[in-house]
Amino acid sequence: MAGRIEDYALIGDMQTAALVCRDGTVDWLCLPRFDSPAVFAGLLGTEEHGFWRLGPAAEAEGEEAVSPASDRRRYRGDSLILESEWDTPGGTVRVIDFMPPRDGAPQLIRIVEGVSGKVAMRSSLRMRFSYGWVVPWVHQVDGRTAAVAGPDSVWFDTTAETHGEDLTTYSDFTVEEGQRIAFTMSWQPSHHEQPPLPEPENSLTATADFWREWVEQCTYHGPYRDAVVRSLITLKALTYAPTGGIVAAPTTSLPEDIGGSRNWDYRFTWLRDAAITLSSLLRTGYREEARAWREWLLRAVAGDPENLQIMYGIAGERELGENELTWLPGYENSKPVRVGNGAADQLQLDVYGEVIEALHLAHMTGLARNDYASLLQIKLIRWVEKHWDEPDEGIWEVRGPRRHFVHSKVMTWVAVDRTIKLMESGDVEGPLEEWKELRDTIHRDVCEKGYDPERNTFTQSYGSKELDASLLLIPQMGFLPPDDKRVIGTIEAIQRELATPDGFILRYPTSADAGEENLDGLEGDEGAFLACSFWLADDLAMIGRVEEARKLFEKLLSLRNDLGLLAEEWDSKAGRQVGNFPQAFSHVPLIDTALRLTASGAYGG
Repeated sequence: MAGRIEDYALIGDMQTAALVCRDGTVDWLCLPRFDSPAVFAGLLGTEEHGFWRLGPAAEAEGEEAVSPASDRRRYRGDSLILESEWDTPGGTVRVIDFMPPRDGAPQLIRIVEGVSGKVAMRSSLRMRFSYGWVVPWVHQVDGRTAAVAGPDSVWFDTTAETHGEDLTTYSDFTVEEGQRIAFTMSWQPSHHEQPPLPEPENSLTATADFWREWVEQCTYHGPYRDAVVRSLITLKALTYAPTGGIVAAPTTSLPEDIGGSRNWDYRFTWLRDAAITLSSLLRTGYREEARAWREWLLRAVAGDPENLQIMYGIAGERELGENELTWLPGYENSKPVRVGNGAADQLQLDVYGEVIEALHLAHMTGLARNDYASLLQIKLIRWVEKHWDEPDEGIWEVRGPRRHFVHSKVMTWVAVDRTIKLMESGDVEGPLEEWKELRDTIHRDVCEKGYDPERNTFTQSYGSKELDASLLLIPQMGFLPPDDKRVIGTIEAIQRELATPDGFILRYPTSADAGEENLDGLEGDEGAFLACSFWLADDLAMIGRVEEARKLFEKLLSLRNDLGLLAEEWDSKAGRQVGNFPQAFSHVPLIDTALRLTASGAYGG
C-alpha cells in the first residue's frame, strides 16, 4: 500500500525522478524520461504494479514487510542524495538513494551502509513495465539480472546474492558496521547491448560534487536559506536537462480530492509554470537555466506563435492526448488514473503574460539578447491585440464554459506592458503609441467590468460575484499599486471568503452552492492551493501587514514534509498534502515570498 503523499522523498537525475517512501520503498519511477511509462507504479496501484523495497528484514519469520518507516531520513547537505536510517535490535543501518546526473544509461543507485552492529536486510524488486501492465522477461546475462519487455530493458546489478520468486527478485543479506553493499538499476533500450557495469561509489561522489557546485551559484543568503535552497534543488530536479523544459511535477494522478476524480498528469511543461519557475531561478542567480528554457520555448513555439499551446511535452511535443489507465485503481482509490492532458487544447490568455514577463525578466537580468525571442514577443502581442477580449478557460483550466476571467485579462495587460517597456528601451521596434492605447483599453475594461464596487473587490470573471485567488496577483504584476483601495479590498475579501479554517487559501469556490453551478465543470472538492496562500503572504507584505505576512509564510513552511517538499494542495480537514508531488507551482512562490520578506526585514530571530 502506498504511503501518504508527504511520506515520499524525491530523487532524480534531471531527466526523470523516483519517489522513495519512508519505509524504503520506491513506488514511482518512469524510465527513461519524466513522461515515460512507469516501471514502478505502486504509487497508483498495488505492489502488483511494481515497487522496490530495501530495508531491514522483518523479524517474524515468513513476513514480507520491513520496518514501517525509517527512524530518520534527510538529504545529504544541499543535494538530492537521500539518506534513510533504521535502528534495529541488532544495530543501525543506512540506505543511500540517488540518481546520478546522467552520462549514458539512467541509473537508480541504492547503497546499504552498516552504521553499527549487524543488521539483516532484504531487497524486494518487482519490475512492471507500462504502468504495471506488462510483466517483463527476467533472466540472467553474464551474471547480471536483465528484465526485458518490448522496447525497454532494465539491468539490475549487485554483489549480494539474489533469487527469483513469485515474479519478484529478492536479495537477503546481512550488513555489518563499516560495510557497504550497492544495488543499481539501469535502463537501456532493449535492442541495445547491455549498459556498462555501474560504479556506485564513483557515481555517489560525482553526484555530491554536482549538487554542491550547483547550489554554490545561489545568490540568496537570507534567513530562509534552507527552505529556499531545497525549493531551488527541487525545481532543478524538475528540469529536463537535454532540452531545458520544466515539468510541473514528476507524477500523474495524485488526487486533489482523496477518492475523487480531480486527478491529472503533470509531467509536461506548462508555459505558465515554467515561466514562473524561470523567474525564481533568475532572481536567485541561475541564468543558465533561463537561457536553456528560452531556447526550449523558441523551439516549441517554432514559426507558429498564433497557435501557442498552454503546455508542451518536455522536448516540445504538441500531441498530449489524455487517456485513462483502467487497470490501475488509483492512489487511495482515486480514479481515474490519467496520462496525457486534455487541457493542452484550452485557450488560456494569461499564458501570454507569463511568457512575456519571463522573457522581460531574462532581458532585465542581463541574459544575452536573442533576436528571435524579441521577434516572438512582438508576434505574441499582435495575437493578443486581436484576441484579448475573448473568453477563455483561465489559469485554473476549468472544464466548464469559457468566461471572461479577470486574471486572464490582467495578464494580457502584463504582456502588452512588458513589451512596451522593451520597445522603450530601444531593443525592439513596434507600434508604440498603438500598444500604449491597447494597454490603457485593457486596464479600463478590467476596472469597469471585473470590479464589484459594492463589495470593493475584483471578481473571478466579468459579471460574476465569485472570488478567485488569482486576483492576488494584481498588485504583484503592477496592474494596480498595493495601496489602491480596490487592491486592499480584494485581499480582504479573499481572506474572508476563500480562507479555510486554518487560514490557507482556496483557488475559488468549487461547490454548486457557491452561486454558480459546476463552477469549474468538475465533480468533488479540492484542498487549499498552496501557491495562493503564498500569494496572500506576498500581498500582505506589500500592503504593510508585514508581521501577518511572516506568520502566514512560516505557517506554510510548517506544511512541508520532513524533507522540505510540498505537493500542490493542503487538505485542511485531513491535515495532509494532496495533489501531484512535489509541485513546482508550490515551491516557486515559496522562494518569491522568502525573497520579499527578507527584503522587508520581516522575520523573527
